[in-house]
Amino acid sequence: MKKHKYILALDQGTTSSRAIVFDDTGAVVSSAQAEFAQVYPAEGWVEHDPLEIYSSQMGVVSEALARGGLVRGDVTAIGITNQRETTIVWEKATGKPIYNAIVWQCRRTAERCDALTAKGYDKMIYRKTGLTLDAYFSATKLEWILDSIDGARERAERGELLFGTVDTYLMWKFSAGEIFATDYTNASRTMLFNIHTLDWDDELLELFNIPRIMLPRVQPSGSLFGYTDETEFGAKLPIAGVAGDQQAALFGQRCFERGQCKNTFGTGCFLLMNTGETPIESKRGLITTLAATADGSVRYALEGSVFIGGAVVQWLRDQMRMIRSAEETEKYAEKVDDTLGVYIVPAFVGLGAPHWDAYARGTVTGLTRGTTKEHFIRAALESVVYQVFDVLHAMEKDSKIKVNKLAVDGGASKNNFMMRFMADIAGVDVVRPAVVEITALGAYRLAALTMGIIDKTSVTAAAADETVFKPTMPEEKRARLLDGWEEAVQRAKRK
Repeated sequence: MKKHKYILALDQGTTSSRAIVFDDTGAVVSSAQAEFAQVYPAEGWVEHDPLEIYSSQMGVVSEALARGGLVRGDVTAIGITNQRETTIVWEKATGKPIYNAIVWQCRRTAERCDALTAKGYDKMIYRKTGLTLDAYFSATKLEWILDSIDGARERAERGELLFGTVDTYLMWKFSAGEIFATDYTNASRTMLFNIHTLDWDDELLELFNIPRIMLPRVQPSGSLFGYTDETEFGAKLPIAGVAGDQQAALFGQRCFERGQCKNTFGTGCFLLMNTGETPIESKRGLITTLAATADGSVRYALEGSVFIGGAVVQWLRDQMRMIRSAEETEKYAEKVDDTLGVYIVPAFVGLGAPHWDAYARGTVTGLTRGTTKEHFIRAALESVVYQVFDVLHAMEKDSKIKVNKLAVDGGASKNNFMMRFMADIAGVDVVRPAVVEITALGAYRLAALTMGIIDKTSVTAAAADETVFKPTMPEEKRARLLDGWEEAVQRAKRK
């Protein structure tokens, strides 16, 4: 009987750390998850304790292996996927962070970004990094730490401090300081990395006053980063795959070729399109970023974000108290044939891509005396789909690629009504995999391909147990619904 080889996929997210054990067929053997504290020192500030991230990740590794009846020595390789942009600075000698991790959500450096934009640096930054100049990314967070912690900048210039995103810090800790590296996908989210030269950019380092000596080496997502330390981690294991969470999801969804795209339906929505070997400059407010690969090639992606996706369902449940659980929305939505002309634009925190109106606010249009709770709930679900369509349509225009299939994942993708409506409104096949651990699956595939445990042929083959939603809506109806959505969006925008 053949003995399986096991890959340990670590999924380090914004609110929890997870560990999932896969065997060499891609089946989940066991998993474990642990939440960790969210720190809010001031309005708009979000932090994590890096040591708590590390300890929680180590804890779930032990738990997942125990649940699978395995020990560390049974693991063939490790793959890591992580929350992106979150910034950590630590002492090279001790591994002790000099400040909490500043989370991607943190807005403390927004004024600094506004000042740089006013001076015209945004165009140069986009040209080099593919990113909009925003507090979302790592550069201004790192600059803030070096400027705000006594002696930090001088220590960094002496080589005493190191910077990394969460993947870098975990690898450094797992290896007792032997691995100081990141991958292309995480580096491409720092606003310090030139996505064309594939190197840290001297002009950007000078702009933000960041010493190059504190930056990790950068390598492809699917490659050997090094080995865990036997004393620190419990075994000497290769780390063979690393990718930021959304790029890992793109890889997990087998979007390896130009024009293939996926959408993650989470609290927000993240839509990524593989654009091949050539970066595409967006004229519609999308981000150009690097995609994960396992063959050493360099591939790019377009990315667009919807701020309020599944969060609109949380709003229905917690603030509006229309439902008791997210699962109920599908039942209510299917009780009516349409929304009776109601549109909800959930611009609770403004509108993201491709509209980019920070001052837009949530709007409901089309209410009549005949509107019922069912119409309202259906309109809320449809609003998520319309927003994803807007990003997808912008991607098609920027890339000049017609999309015919959209891979989906995330909690809200389990809603069959939403996925059918997505297929109808986008006019594409919507494909939902049976495996919901898509980000972790991406980390598994990167590591397994790097180690030769699986081959690309087996990965690219379509899964027999995926669900396909095909468009059935007449074109005239689709156009009419989209016209109504566009009118509602215009009403939500700042005048």
